[in-house]
Amino acid sequence: MAELLEQIIQIVRQAGDIVRSARDIAAGTKEKSFAGDLVTAYDLAVENFLKEKLPPLVPGSLFFGEEEKENADPSRGWAFIVDPIDGTANFVRDLRRSAISVALARDAVVEYGVVYDPYRDEMFSARRGGGAFLNGAPIHVSEKPLAQGIFSMGTSLYRPEYFQRTMRLTEQLFRRSCDFRRMGAAALDFCDVACGRTEAFFEYSLCPWDYAAGSLLVTEAGGAVCALDGGPLPVVSLSGAWASNRVNRDILKELEV
Repeated sequence: MAELLEQIIQIVRQAGDIVRSARDIAAGTKEKSFAGDLVTAYDLAVENFLKEKLPPLVPGSLFFGEEEKENADPSRGWAFIVDPIDGTANFVRDLRRSAISVALARDAVVEYGVVYDPYRDEMFSARRGGGAFLNGAPIHVSEKPLAQGIFSMGTSLYRPEYFQRTMRLTEQLFRRSCDFRRMGAAALDFCDVACGRTEAFFEYSLCPWDYAAGSLLVTEAGGAVCALDGGPLPVVSLSGAWASNRVNRDILKELEV
């Protein structure tokens, strides 16, 4: 329902105020598993706010967040899949390339997706079968082939076994494109494809909260998403991901992945 999407948007917009209010971020930052894996007091504040506000919109729904998963199984029934601050390393360094990502899935199928960049006040939203929007205006993927466009990529920081494969695929795509970017916030990378700013995006290992909302935005904007092996994105587990406009959806078949 359009009304439910609007309710999610309004809650996420309020959560953006928490991100914009951030001060002395380093003082509340901790390492989770290693130096590059960070969580801040603001990640936790945003997630707690969303955990309080979102589930009442859909009685009986689960909350599956990056920082607190409640031992939830998001593949059954209704589940909110949430990244409170996607691009935490950017956030800590005040690079202003971070976003709040919220997906609402039913039986492992994403029905609603919202990604909000509080710094640019850009609200990306989509409902299955209802199209994709940026601040209420319809968006669509580009129609450029990769030879006339650019792609973005992620380096799967938490999975060093993918480093060499990432660089190899990056080189192959770079030779076929005008340029590439590595911007450190996967949810926004999906949005860039959805609104035609880039022609494709890939990363070898993403969590559901990284790609659930963004994947719906891309498909509702006329693009394509898949796992790097060409299969469907699982939505509820770690996966590599490819997002692109329709022109470039099959380019992986020509490359060593």
